[in-house]
Amino acid sequence: MALSDITARIDAAAQAHGRTPEDITLIAVSKVQPPERVEAVLDQGHRIFGENRVQEAQGRWPEFQARFDGIDLHLIGPLQTNKARQAVEMFSTIHTLDRPKLATTLARLAQERGASPEVFVQVNTGEEPQKAGCLPSDADAFIAEVRVLDLPLKGLMCIPPVEEEPSLHFALLAKIAARNGLTGLSMGMSSDFENAIAQGATHIRVGSAIFGERTA
Repeated sequence: MALSDITARIDAAAQAHGRTPEDITLIAVSKVQPPERVEAVLDQGHRIFGENRVQEAQGRWPEFQARFDGIDLHLIGPLQTNKARQAVEMFSTIHTLDRPKLATTLARLAQERGASPEVFVQVNTGEEPQKAGCLPSDADAFIAEVRVLDLPLKGLMCIPPVEEEPSLHFALLAKIAARNGLTGLSMGMSSDFENAIAQGATHIRVGSAIFGERTA
């Protein structure tokens, strides 16, 4: 599916729910995609991309950044504390802040650098043991902790369980965000981003619907 088809669907979903399409950020998830597919999307003018791993992004993006202006990289995969320094140097936004140790490390790096990526707190709305993210019952306390550390908290992120209705998880994330005075909602992927827009998503993460199925 072409990038233009995805943007048209975003516009339609936004308008159907009384929203402004410009308030929705499309993150093209380029993880594990071959360079020629990524370059094709860059050639179409898109500049906001999501990567899962710091090391993969380091190997991919410097060459593209030398050739294309305005590339904006978002980290959407789990972040190991020992990769935090590399992450804050490469990404404008980290969507996967999920534990106090990582928050403390990011805050220390922000003090050192005098700048910090924006962050989303990842909430494990399905309470899946194999998945990253703080539990919904712990979210309020962790959000407060992040704020005390003076990190630039943009909002919340979730990845619903594959086998469950995503709307329930999007609604839960929106509820947690609202009671904490947060407006950013990073939720929705190729199969459910229109649903997420209906629930208030501000950032959607679309990979296969733009690039085709991953090669690995």
